Amino acid sequence: MPKTFSPPPGQDWSVLSRTCPSRTSLARIANKWTAMVITVLADGPQRFGDLRTALDGISGKVLTETLRDLERDGMLIRTAYAEIPPRVEYELTPLGRTLIEPLAVLVRWAEQHIPEVLAARDAYDDR
Repeated sequence: MPKTFSPPPGQDWSVLSRTCPSRTSLARIANKWTAMVITVLADGPQRFGDLRTALDGISGKVLTETLRDLERDGMLIRTAYAEIPPRVEYELTPLGRTLIEPLAVLVRWAEQHIPEVLAARDAYDDR
């Protein structure tokens, strides 16, 4: 049975506190590769090779680390099928699925506002 965790007596969880374990969750979620893996897995289970193809520019090592971290945090399930050749699929858990919409909002924001960001960068660099 999973453990139940609570903040210390008289305190709430706060990412602003250096000792709060929620900081590690925020760091994981805010990672660019995590956001992209969640975005791809929102469409359903994927094999490693399909994820690597969808995530242009990710190395196999970084993808493996990201998937392991997400599995450890309860965000995805890795299912290995006893077939020849072996087949492994990755799928979001119910907890992982709670990230789909918030991350989709951030992805849309990044895509919609990149012209303004690029213009701001150019203006900054021209100073």
